[in-house]
Amino acid sequence: MNVVVLIGRMVADPELKYTPSGVAVCSFRIAVDRRFKSETGEKQSDFFNIVAWRQSAEFAANYLQKGRLVGVQGRLQSRSWVQQDGQKRYAVEVVADSIQGLDRPKEGQAQGAAPSAGYEGQPAEAAASSIESDMDYDPFAEE
Repeated sequence: MNVVVLIGRMVADPELKYTPSGVAVCSFRIAVDRRFKSETGEKQSDFFNIVAWRQSAEFAANYLQKGRLVGVQGRLQSRSWVQQDGQKRYAVEVVADSIQGLDRPKEGQAQGAAPSAGYEGQPAEAAASSIESDMDYDPFAEE
């Protein structure tokens, strides 16, 4: 089984390109906070490379920007290539099956309530509000 689910913040604006046959491909990085702080009390994050194809790629390029909170569901994939200088390089990345914006754009950023790409057509704002309400619920709190 190869399933990855991540929630993190966009590190930079997504980069949209097209293959020679016209298929959209978008790449971006997200920072995912770790659950625990370091020994010095600082937050730690892991950075993941994400690749999206077709409609998911166009969604990411059109509606996501640096700093936005995003949910990604996909699979891990590794690849290798040889550089022009003969050095062999490797990359591990998440190939996104669905991408969802989990917050609202900040002022001055693209406004628009677009459905998330490949995620059951649920608007990002609805998903964000349901996640926020779930976060307020503490199943272990005494009533």
